[in-house]
Amino acid sequence: MRLDVHTHGKLAKKLPFSTTYTDWLFGEARRAGLDALCLTEHFNTVQFGEIYRYLFSVGRMEGDSIVLENGLRIFPGMETDIAEGGHILTIGCAQEILELNQRLEPYKEKGSFLPFEELMELFSDYQVLVGGAHPYRAGGHIPELPQESIRQLDFFDMNGKDVALDRERTETLTKALGEKYQIPVIAGSDTHQALQYGCIFTEMWYDVDTISKLYGEIRRRNYHIVVSDQAREKVESAALLKRNLKGIHAEGGNYVAALLKSSAAK
Repeated sequence: MRLDVHTHGKLAKKLPFSTTYTDWLFGEARRAGLDALCLTEHFNTVQFGEIYRYLFSVGRMEGDSIVLENGLRIFPGMETDIAEGGHILTIGCAQEILELNQRLEPYKEKGSFLPFEELMELFSDYQVLVGGAHPYRAGGHIPELPQESIRQLDFFDMNGKDVALDRERTETLTKALGEKYQIPVIAGSDTHQALQYGCIFTEMWYDVDTISKLYGEIRRRNYHIVVSDQAREKVESAALLKRNLKGIHAEGGNYVAALLKSSAAK
């Protein structure tokens, strides 16, 4: 099962949710060879709940995952900022992710983010996997947290954006962090734009459809990480297209229509 553990369903968190854009994203995920993804949308994105209401309407539940008509399996999730600086990934069933998102409502603005320990206390009420996203990206301070705090994490994110920028540094530091704490390292593209799918992914040895089975396979290290030879090109192309599409939106244009027109012309 080719799994991308860090993805987004919107171009940017301040833009309105577009079913057309999201359909395009998930179609491209399948065309990139992915079987499953963790939808770790930003916890403070506009219309967070609308994304899942839409997925419920077009997909079917299998275990804790949502399976779309094209066969793509989606594990619900969320990416949350912490006061210390850095992002925490959470993966769980849709109902628990949505409830957690509601409980985090007072802490969604910069300056009010929860400290790591308070966030973990909140998460402890739920059966969710919790991971450290892109731990060595600028502005993040997960590796500097107290050791007893870090040991609460279930995984670290080998992030496609960072691998594309400096593969040797990202792989060396992230793997060393995992070895230090005996915490698994799994991979996600961190894509907001479909060109980035496939830059990196986690090849699971077995198909799973529940959070407990997913965690079991991760904990037993029944997977390996695959990095594309074109990772840098994929990430750079995605970043350029994202900037252009956001520019179209900022000028009052329809970035989704422009994107689909461009795709159809190829």
